[in-house]
Amino acid sequence: MPDKSKAILLMAATALIWSSGGLAIKLVEWNPMAITGVRSLLAAATLAALFRGRLRFRFSGIALGAAAGYAGLLITNVAATKLTTSANAILLAYTAPVYVALLAPRLLGEKTRRSDWLFILVTVGGMCLFFMDRLSPSGLWGNIIAVGTGMSYAAFTLCMRAQKDASPVESVILGHLLTGVCGLPFLFSAAPSGSGWAGLLYLGIIQQGVSLALYTWAIKRLGALEAILIMMLEPILNPLLVAVGYGELPGAWAVTGGIVVIGAVTLRAVGPALRLPSRF
Repeated sequence: MPDKSKAILLMAATALIWSSGGLAIKLVEWNPMAITGVRSLLAAATLAALFRGRLRFRFSGIALGAAAGYAGLLITNVAATKLTTSANAILLAYTAPVYVALLAPRLLGEKTRRSDWLFILVTVGGMCLFFMDRLSPSGLWGNIIAVGTGMSYAAFTLCMRAQKDASPVESVILGHLLTGVCGLPFLFSAAPSGSGWAGLLYLGIIQQGVSLALYTWAIKRLGALEAILIMMLEPILNPLLVAVGYGELPGAWAVTGGIVVIGAVTLRAVGPALRLPSRF
């Protein structure tokens, strides 16, 4: 199988694994920062074991930018998932393609087509619908934090793609270590139950550790926008798993916004295959 096809399949597998995170986080009864801290320390240990003997830490600006972007992504995603619905948290996080489309041409030399500007406009419109739900104050803050998740995710994707000729796994490990340090002060709250610890082990070892091993291989062989569009599988499956396993349903406006965002990104992804004229 060609490396490009394998990269697409592994990126899709990463999206499937990441989609289980919303349900697992909901089921762990603990402080959000404690959850993300323990998850990241477990993930860092898993990645260090998987890549033992091959790690070469180089503290360049791009590597540190990827680490900071990933730490921001992890921290804000867990906080948003706890403060608003899982659907809102994950779908707002996937406004990231907007920022990637805007910045990839300048930062990576990866051209953004004219049709992408229509995509950006529609996506931002869909994002605005999330804020029309009847929200509690915490739900509103959860949505705002989730927008920050999208920005962090875009920064992470761009910086990881910029390391396509290097080894980006070190940036992921650094990001997890930074997140773990940020979570340390919150570890002294009441400990989770036995099932909570099982959820944390899954989140750290599988949902983050193993999946990031797949991601770091695939991102070197896919364009930044292409990679993040494949990852749009995650926001489709994440709310479904939470609805089935936790009974949490998003509001009508959030569902509408999600359909708009997912539809726009899907059309953007399949457009080249359909050979759409550039004016569309």
